[in-house]
Amino acid sequence: MEKNTPLTEALFYILLAVRKPNYGYGIIQDVLEMTKGRLNLGPGTLYGAINSMVSKGWIKLYSEDKESRKKKEYLITDAGREMFNVEVSRLEELVENSKQMEK
Repeated sequence: MEKNTPLTEALFYILLAVRKPNYGYGIIQDVLEMTKGRLNLGPGTLYGAINSMVSKGWIKLYSEDKESRKKKEYLITDAGREMFNVEVSRLEELVENSKQMEK
């Protein structure tokens, strides 16, 4: 696992959005809500990121509705949760170090 590689903002928020089973449009809506409209994931960005995270084992296909335009739901894996927690720790360190500069 690439523990020293920072997550992009899109990957970070997608991992947050798939803590419970979620599908593409739902992920886009959840990210918009979490960021108060600041981050709007386009379909290309979203599905490219999903494919990358599935191949890395960070998320998995949870269910697929073959009758509804193949709507797929995704869910974070243990490896994805671990990667997310590593990133949160990295970000906390950045914030703490920046506070030290203010003193």
